[in-house]
Amino acid sequence: MKFFLLSDNIDTLVGMRLVGIDGVVIHERHEVLNELEQAMQKEENCIILITTKLVELCPQVISELKLRQSRPLIVEIPDRHGTTTVGETIDRYVSEAIGIKM
Repeated sequence: MKFFLLSDNIDTLVGMRLVGIDGVVIHERHEVLNELEQAMQKEENCIILITTKLVELCPQVISELKLRQSRPLIVEIPDRHGTTTVGETIDRYVSEAIGIKM
């Protein structure tokens, strides 16, 4: 069981590498979709960490994957600036999953 990181900055990647998590630094939507697809195809990747900034580049695709795929688990992590509303994002995903719009 491995983690894999998709990050928009080198600082997050360096920090994760210190604890044994490999990953890539990317910045464009097509790079996110390409790297995410490659990471999902690797059987050893069970959890994919992705920074908020990258999630914002393709929110519909990632939301669909989170709702429809049982494996790997895709987890949004805040970026180094901490200007995220991950709690609100989680609320939105849960609401969509159970069919309640708030």
